[in-house]
Amino acid sequence: MSKVKFRFDTRTLQYEKVELKLWDKFKKLLGYLLTGIVFSIIVIWVAYTFFDSPKEKQLRREISFMKMQYDELNDQLDKDADVLKGLQEKDDDIYRVIFEAEPIPESERQAGIGGVNRYQKLENYSSSALVIETTKKLDKISKQLVVQSKSFDDVIQLAKNKERMLASIPAIQPISNKKLKRIASGFGWRIHPIYKIKRFHTGIDFSAPRGTEIYATGDGVVKEADAKLSGYGNHVLIDHGYGYETLYGHMSKFNVKVGQKVKRGDVIGYVGSTGTSTAPHCHYEVIKNGKKINPINFFFKDLSPDEYEKVIELSSRSNQSFD
Repeated sequence: MSKVKFRFDTRTLQYEKVELKLWDKFKKLLGYLLTGIVFSIIVIWVAYTFFDSPKEKQLRREISFMKMQYDELNDQLDKDADVLKGLQEKDDDIYRVIFEAEPIPESERQAGIGGVNRYQKLENYSSSALVIETTKKLDKISKQLVVQSKSFDDVIQLAKNKERMLASIPAIQPISNKKLKRIASGFGWRIHPIYKIKRFHTGIDFSAPRGTEIYATGDGVVKEADAKLSGYGNHVLIDHGYGYETLYGHMSKFNVKVGQKVKRGDVIGYVGSTGTSTAPHCHYEVIKNGKKINPINFFFKDLSPDEYEKVIELSSRSNQSFD
């Protein structure tokens, strides 16, 4: 029931009933309505500014969970990068060394990802820095994996050729030397037998009776079989591939011809004293990529560890060479 309002009339000294006009009622109602609207706006502003709605709370939880997942993902990417780095080091320092292949250049392994605007679509978001950093790590690891995968394909192919390579690399002594008494002079500075001055001896001299068989020390193709090379007399040069060549000098005669394929252990000639020589012997050289190296490191298929130590001692004596 609506309240009835009265007012006191001072002239008549009586209370009179107040009758509100329609316009007054409208203004009063409008005032209430505007007050309610303003109050509602204030309440809503406070609620949205200082309090989260259930949906916002859920979104914040999801964002927090997403950031945690990104952090874990970054940690896992760092661990995967460390594992990949270990594989790269083994690839360069072990696998490729075994097969005598060149390591992959670091510039190729660490090459960047092309395109200056590659990550432009990920920009202008609150989490852009995190997403871009993670994406860059993933792209880098992906590229390195491609490079490493190709490298392992190459290593597998090298492994398939390993048997042929091992058969080709010089690995035995050029003459029978079971008692290890035939090494007369080793690799290094020695007294020349004719000029009596110190000269660098580029091979190992094996003394043996004239006519003793000389063996190919690895599979290969005869590159030279003549007496044209100054000082070596009758000699044979074998190309083993993989950068290796072997030379056998001062032969009495050949048992092979140029272009002939030979296997390790084949008789390629016989001991003599042709060329610059003072006694029957076989002058033996190992050449790698055009450089003459110490043959003492290429008898591993012939000798036990103890025998190898003895051969090293014999070849290192500072004596006179035979050529």
